[in-house]
Amino acid sequence: MDNEEPLEPETEDEPKTEPAAQDSDKALYCEAEASVAAEKEKSGWESSETDLEIEDTEKLFTTGQRELYLEACKLVGVVPVSYFIRNMEESYVNLNHHGLGPTGTRAIAIALVSNTSIVTLELADNHITEEGALSLVEMLQENSFLQDLNISDNELGFKGASTISEFLQRNTSSLLNLQLSGNNFRDESAELLCQALSANYRIKMLDLSHNEFSDKGGEHVGQMLALNIGLQSLDLSWNHFHIRGAVALCNGLRANVTLQKLDLSMNGFGNEGATALGEVLRLNNSLVYLDVSSNDISNEGAAKISKGLEINESLKVLRLYLNPLSMDGAMSLILSIKRNTKSKMEEIDISNVLVSEQFTKTLDGVCAIHPQLDVTYKAVQGFSAKKMALLWTNPMKLIQSYADQHQITVADFFKSLNPKGTMTMSVGDFRKAMIQQDKVPMSRYQVRELIKKLDEKTGMVNFSFLSGPCWCLGGALRIMKPGCIKNCGLCYGSIKTAKFSQDAFNPSLA
Repeated sequence: MDNEEPLEPETEDEPKTEPAAQDSDKALYCEAEASVAAEKEKSGWESSETDLEIEDTEKLFTTGQRELYLEACKLVGVVPVSYFIRNMEESYVNLNHHGLGPTGTRAIAIALVSNTSIVTLELADNHITEEGALSLVEMLQENSFLQDLNISDNELGFKGASTISEFLQRNTSSLLNLQLSGNNFRDESAELLCQALSANYRIKMLDLSHNEFSDKGGEHVGQMLALNIGLQSLDLSWNHFHIRGAVALCNGLRANVTLQKLDLSMNGFGNEGATALGEVLRLNNSLVYLDVSSNDISNEGAAKISKGLEINESLKVLRLYLNPLSMDGAMSLILSIKRNTKSKMEEIDISNVLVSEQFTKTLDGVCAIHPQLDVTYKAVQGFSAKKMALLWTNPMKLIQSYADQHQITVADFFKSLNPKGTMTMSVGDFRKAMIQQDKVPMSRYQVRELIKKLDEKTGMVNFSFLSGPCWCLGGALRIMKPGCIKNCGLCYGSIKTAKFSQDAFNPSLA
């Protein structure tokens, strides 16, 4: 890291000045404010960037952002990142896996002090260490536009956790989403971070997955959750919480009133932890999404969680994938939803569990009461491939046939299901509307397939694109354009064996 070398004067006529000290991180803002107009002659590394000039430089670089970054790179002695130069006026910048190191990160931070464009910055896997974290934290004290920051997998360790904790305690940043996955944080780091987060109300989404928190860390997290009033989403997957840590964490959850999404997958809660979770679900009315996949929860633990589900009125998604459950545990889960008339449950994932036909009949009865519910399981014992194929008949083909008969578009069909008359709906409302409508009767399997095609991965389905010109989507042209097959994916399954010739675009083949 060559931070001691000052800029060389541009000409011999310029008066010599005392070089600014570079051994303090406070120099970050002095460097950021340095004149960017002095250097006119291109150095070797700068000339290599000439092919990266964009056409409308006047539009994108009127604020001198490019020049500021190039000056910063020279000050700290690193080669500029061409991708950053091209995209520093965009709202989203992905610099993952760029090998920045702490010095390259410092140059980025200098440029970001006055940047007003970038809202989301990805810096994962750049070996920035605690030095780079310090540069970023100092930048965040000045930048009031950056909202999402990903610094996962950067070997921050305890010193990096300490720097970030001090930053979080100030509550002065515009940052809302912070990803710190895979940074070798242990329990002592958890203590610092949780002390800061106990009083922090700005951070809404936090990712601490793939770290090394054990039961002691779980106690710190539990204490934080009891006090925090800002977090809405917390990812603690792939840590080392076991019974003691799980119970302590759940004790904090019982008092929390803001957290909506919690990922605890790939830990070791066991049935004792599941019992504590069941108590949380009886009392907590803010959690909407809970993932406890792969936590060594058996039928006994599932029964304890089910007791909480009989009362809970907020949870919509429960993931129990890769737990040692059998059909008995699966049955206790769906019967708990049946007993709770106020349940908002939309998805239960037990996709490693083999169920019986009796289970599916019981599930049909539960879904009659809760049509928004979908349960994903592995398979049904005794179901033949032919019987399963009938259940998976292409749902779009059925809808298209209905639309043709009634001389409407597919988009019109979907729009008619929405009381608001808009082209977007929540997944739960869409599933409920599809199950309850009698125009095109469908099974839960077919509705699930539709949602896979229409879900924007945000909990919303969007069918506005169905008003396009492709014949299979109910558009006006009644022909299929070349490229449509691979672009929309809705009709591909029915004609994927056809050759890509003129005949391949014949509607009769679909």
